[in-house]
Amino acid sequence: MANLVVHFEIHATEPQRLVDFYGDLLGWRFTQFGDMPYWTIDTGEGAIGNVDGQPGMGINGGLTQRDGPAPAIGAPVNGCNLVIGVDGSIDDVMRRAVELGATEMLPAEDMQGVGRVGYLIDPDGNGFGLISPVLSDGTSAMTG
Repeated sequence: MANLVVHFEIHATEPQRLVDFYGDLLGWRFTQFGDMPYWTIDTGEGAIGNVDGQPGMGINGGLTQRDGPAPAIGAPVNGCNLVIGVDGSIDDVMRRAVELGATEMLPAEDMQGVGRVGYLIDPDGNGFGLISPVLSDGTSAMTG
């Protein structure tokens, strides 16, 4: 196995708030791990067991109780940043995220040869990105 990222974790001051947010926004499924303040995250079909890093397959993660205060809005990133691939319009997903309590960090923009990328802050202060190969004009960055 290569040195692939195979799991991610999101820290939450109010775990249920983020369970609801990511579940509503992205359709992720959460399962509490026993009585612990820890939830496994199933991000969708094909993610489980992708230890070989097959293209087009994602990874699953966990959500855990934060030890300390949530990051302040506008504070620099402390740790790693999660970027989530979405199908279709980044702009639609970002609008929905804001309706669900997120804050726009960086507006969506086209990046030639990459796709359309935007960044948000979830309702608990965690920054995350969204990326799609679909550009603002509806064409795909992956087809030239």
